[in-house]
Amino acid sequence: MQTIRVAAVSMNGYLGEPERVLNNIAAWCKRAVADKADLVLFPEAVVHGHGTSNTWAIAETVPDGPSVQRLIQLAHEHRLFICAGLSEKERDIVYNTQVLVGPDGYIGKQRKLHLSRDEVFYYTGGRNINVFGIGKCNVGIGICCDNEFPEVMRILALRGADVLLMPHASRDRRWEDTPESEAAARRYVHDYYMMYVMRAKENACFAVLADQAGRAGYVDIYPRDHPDQPHHPGAALIFGPDGAVLASAQMERIREEMIVATLDARLLAEQRAHTNYQLRKRRPELYGELVREQVSS
Repeated sequence: MQTIRVAAVSMNGYLGEPERVLNNIAAWCKRAVADKADLVLFPEAVVHGHGTSNTWAIAETVPDGPSVQRLIQLAHEHRLFICAGLSEKERDIVYNTQVLVGPDGYIGKQRKLHLSRDEVFYYTGGRNINVFGIGKCNVGIGICCDNEFPEVMRILALRGADVLLMPHASRDRRWEDTPESEAAARRYVHDYYMMYVMRAKENACFAVLADQAGRAGYVDIYPRDHPDQPHHPGAALIFGPDGAVLASAQMERIREEMIVATLDARLLAEQRAHTNYQLRKRRPELYGELVREQVSS
């Protein structure tokens, strides 16, 4: 790994408004480049919205669809690596997908593996766990619920990831339009995401987390006050491989924002040279239970 500067953008993914969202992404890319970022992470499903009722109709092919082509254009224009979430359609099957593009074009995609709550109405789970080289480092992607499974992050580390990208679209807390309610929701989600520091520490990887922020709209299948409405308190965090918090979004207001941090390659090397580095100490011959079938028919 070489030292790299990364940005995490917590922003709204308005339901079924990809052009609006992509224009916002373009503006954030300009700000990221001005802050000397090499890589910018945007949230899960941000381009098309999370759980919009017409997900199947608006999902696009990857990488030939218009949204990925716009992201490729932005990456080329700004000489920037961009990771953003959208709804992908392949042979009429839709996936919750995070795409990775760079200055030279399309790099790859990660489909969400573990679908949560009502996502099963819209998406099929992916089957691959991928690591991508972007020159200065290798990155792996865990989409929202995937980060709750330590096996996923461990496989990414074993496959050479230096940086774990963690895009989210959390609906874990609703709020009223008061400063007190906003702050309570924001702090709740921040504290919830702090547990993912262990994914960085136990694998000696950097981790970058970006959550959607704001009310993306309303879906008709739920009452307007239902907890599964796509309303996201928002968060952004960057963790070091030693478990340190390198950057964090504020915890008082629900608004769009960006955080930036330099990921120092020396810190990664130090952690992986430690005598208790877990990937050196692990004993896979003892872990067979993890891959045995747990459910009988």
